[in-house]
Amino acid sequence: MLQRRNVLQLLACFALAGCSSAAQVSNTGEGAAAVSFAGPGPQRGAGGAYTLGPGDRLRIKVYNEPDLTGEYEVNSSGFISLPLVGQIRASGSTTSQLERTIVGKMKGQISQDPKVNVEIAAYAPFYIFGEVKKAGEYPYRPGLTLADAVATAGGLTYRANENKVYLRRAGSAAEEIVSLEMRVHVYPGDNIRVDERYF
Repeated sequence: MLQRRNVLQLLACFALAGCSSAAQVSNTGEGAAAVSFAGPGPQRGAGGAYTLGPGDRLRIKVYNEPDLTGEYEVNSSGFISLPLVGQIRASGSTTSQLERTIVGKMKGQISQDPKVNVEIAAYAPFYIFGEVKKAGEYPYRPGLTLADAVATAGGLTYRANENKVYLRRAGSAAEEIVSLEMRVHVYPGDNIRVDERYF
């Protein structure tokens, strides 16, 4: 009887150990998800489409309306100003959404059936400072990662702390600490600051 009780206790211990191990795996998974969450930037619309922000330069073509066709920059408040149409909020919209907004503003006033095409002529730049060799403002390109941004700025100085990089997303006042080992994506208007390593 005693032997059977010992066997049952031993089996119970194995079961508890298995639960603990499963909990650790689950927590690790959640931690990994939280880390990877640092990658996606805020400028993503439905289906992953890029959403516009201040500093983006747009090429807008209004068919049969040469006075409205041209390039327009999204200002710091998130608006563009079109002749005869006025101020239109662009920030937070995809190019397709902005096309529909412009059509809605024009319809019945400038044209009964306006045809509008919006393209991104140039993205807002990103900014990188701190312990890089060539700090400053650089043009954004789709797919840019944190490592790419550092390479664009000439690489790290010998004082750089690769595990303490401050990233502030466009439109946000908060900084998050990331590492160069993480695959973090950089977006237009982002600010990157590489911290110094203390020996």
